[in-house]
Amino acid sequence: MRPFWYPLLICAVAAMLPRLVTDPVAGRVAVAEQEAGPPQGTRDILIDDFERAEYAPWTAEGEAFGPGPAEGTLPHQMPVAGYRGKRLVNSFYGGDGPQGSLVSPPFRIERRYLCFLIGGGGYADETFIELLVDGTSVRKAQGPNVHPGGSEELDWASWDVSEFLGQTAVLRIVDRRSGGWGHINVDEIVQSDENKAEVATPEFVAESRLLLLPVGDDTERIRCQLRLGDRVVRYFAVDVAEPGTRERFWASVDISEFRGQKLRWDVRPRSAAEIVAAQARQADSPIFPQDLYREALRPQFHFSPRLGWTNDPNGLVYHQGEYHLFFQHNPFGVRWGNMTWGHAVSRDLVHWQELGDAILPDESGTIFSGSAVVDHANTSGLGANDLPPMCAFYTAAGGESFDPRPFTQCMAWSLDRGRTWTKFAGNPVLGPIGDGNRDPKVFWFAPASRWIMVLYVRRDAFSLFSSRDLKTWQSEGEVEFPSAFECPELFELPIEDRPGETRWVLWSASGNHLIGRFDGRAFLPESPVLRSEWGKNCYAGQTWNDVPDGRRVFIGWMNSDGSAYRDMPFSQQMTFPRRFTLRNADEGPRLHALPIDEIQGLYRNLAEERAISLAADRPQEFPVGELLDVELSLEGRGAALIRVNLRGVEVSYRPNEGTLECMGGRIEGLPRGSPLNLRLLVDRTSIEVFAVDGRYVMSFVLPLDPRQRSLQITADGPAEVGLLAIRELRCIWSASADAPE
Repeated sequence: MRPFWYPLLICAVAAMLPRLVTDPVAGRVAVAEQEAGPPQGTRDILIDDFERAEYAPWTAEGEAFGPGPAEGTLPHQMPVAGYRGKRLVNSFYGGDGPQGSLVSPPFRIERRYLCFLIGGGGYADETFIELLVDGTSVRKAQGPNVHPGGSEELDWASWDVSEFLGQTAVLRIVDRRSGGWGHINVDEIVQSDENKAEVATPEFVAESRLLLLPVGDDTERIRCQLRLGDRVVRYFAVDVAEPGTRERFWASVDISEFRGQKLRWDVRPRSAAEIVAAQARQADSPIFPQDLYREALRPQFHFSPRLGWTNDPNGLVYHQGEYHLFFQHNPFGVRWGNMTWGHAVSRDLVHWQELGDAILPDESGTIFSGSAVVDHANTSGLGANDLPPMCAFYTAAGGESFDPRPFTQCMAWSLDRGRTWTKFAGNPVLGPIGDGNRDPKVFWFAPASRWIMVLYVRRDAFSLFSSRDLKTWQSEGEVEFPSAFECPELFELPIEDRPGETRWVLWSASGNHLIGRFDGRAFLPESPVLRSEWGKNCYAGQTWNDVPDGRRVFIGWMNSDGSAYRDMPFSQQMTFPRRFTLRNADEGPRLHALPIDEIQGLYRNLAEERAISLAADRPQEFPVGELLDVELSLEGRGAALIRVNLRGVEVSYRPNEGTLECMGGRIEGLPRGSPLNLRLLVDRTSIEVFAVDGRYVMSFVLPLDPRQRSLQITADGPAEVGLLAIRELRCIWSASADAPE
């Protein structure tokens, strides 16, 4: 599928361009008749778009250009952007070492300008495209890059060739450089009466509250800035839907504060600026799908974003009667990217109301993961009139900005329950420490009356910092943690049945964790690295600060490839919130996780049975609903295998081996000789399995078959289901779920 601007370049500027017909074999394009259009002499003439598997009729020499036009980015190459269609000339074939050339067939010069997209190396005598007339080089151009870093983005270049009108010419694309930026990228060579390298920057007057853009699939991501004079006021990247195709959803940008003022687009690749501007519209209200929250693949009791992509939960904090769930959000597509802090609130951790995006990308970068606190004592001095500030800490991911910068840690604050946010004027509060340093988790350590930050700086370790005022931070050293990688957490839990005794849990994104002691400066582990997840789809979780009843409540991102949400206006979901506890075991305290008790408010149609006998010839089957919380107690009384099939998902228990398996996940070392307690939460696109009172957890994302509405329990020998409790659940979404306060 071509990127969105290819057909738009034909349609949106119809006053200047012809309708084009592609030869599907050669990939060449010829001018076709058009019912009403510009005079013949003003239409562009395509020299080549390279939309084919071979270079012919061009002549190739050497190895640099490979067997044919490249399908975008080649192995070990930085992402290539700004080309048209699916293919382009790319001499990175085999890396920067090989050399070669391409020579076009002869063509007649019939327009004032010869225009093309070009990128790659910027060496005038080594990586270039040239125009030859009568065998003499008369025009030459090269890519923009000569220093390490740079960008693989193609941009328009144009030659004024009016002095050669009517003459025959050829083009030669050359790569004779080995070493850094020893390659060249070229695409979309056209003759035109328009200098495409000097396309005017689109402008518009902000007349409404919102700027709307249609989001589609399989389109090249366009990086956009909106400028007010010389100041950039909005940064975002958007997957714009092609005209004539169904949009996934309409993304919105709040421009209300700029009403009556002129805004200017700054777009990368620049060649897409006019098309992005043409697709945008203004409105005072967002456009939501008519079946919002009722879509066929929408989770019904797990949080998912109203629109767009989500991943890590962020900024979990309780304040003034509300649980705040910020989350990594891409408001402009259903793929990862353009990271922004989305925001939802709940009074019961179950029913969520999305308030819109809270913290937006800026010149320092996109907004990566972090945490939030309530500064009750106003140590920061940011509070006002007895209002303690909510303070959010995030990573400014400068590597994702127009002008790449190091990652830094920043703060924003709010005095109105998180409805509006002000970025701290002294940002960053922590400058760059290491490559990719990120994901600050901040909390108040009461015994020392100071704030603690745990931060990812390098693999296999987390770094600790402390502060008295949330603005200035000092290092407290590192904690070695084999397997540690991003999204750290550090929290205290009481040990059940040992009054007054607590331990601290140091947590990594995968759920691997250490249990030990923390004195406000150093963490001392008392356990090996422990697992918390035996499934495939739980990552980057976090716990709430300041939960009023003292519980430690966790929620995680159910990370997946997105196929479970096919054709939906959103992608990804969270786990159902879980309560963490520490319980004694022979080897020391161990973490347990179970769904929070608030799930009981969703129960309907409860059914319970006890002492259900199983045998090889006596399976049991029960009708069930769509949304479920099912609890079982399984005991093998001679059976080697007990299977539980819930709505088409099988969980296999082998009592003699002490193993439990589901969808490729496997738990070993389960207690033998005693009943196995299982709990299963089933939504439209997920299943969560809790075993041994939450000592083991497996999380999975999949689209369940809506026709599968049964629970089947079978055994290959004598067995018993000591308890079976089936609780159907209500949907958490209401008509007001998308109405911000």
